[in-house]
Amino acid sequence: MDRIAVLSLILEDPGSVGEVNRLLHECGDLVVGRMGLPYRTRGLSIITLVLDGPQERISALSGRLGRLSGVRASTSYAKAPAEASREPSGPAGP
Repeated sequence: MDRIAVLSLILEDPGSVGEVNRLLHECGDLVVGRMGLPYRTRGLSIITLVLDGPQERISALSGRLGRLSGVRASTSYAKAPAEASREPSGPAGP
């Protein structure tokens, strides 16, 4: 069953950015959206991803990222809506 997930990453080691990006590129088909924030005053990078796909793949990605040196990963899940309900609805009527 596909799931919707939010994966939050805190990168404490700037050297981990390349490997994080490589792993995210490998699983690019799961990524619905990505926001990255450099938090320069704290020396951190923060990445938030919205993912849609099989829970096993999302969990595997989160685990691989979380095992990288200087990377903290946290994932929150929700059930994916039925395929038909993903389509935008028409304009709101009076």
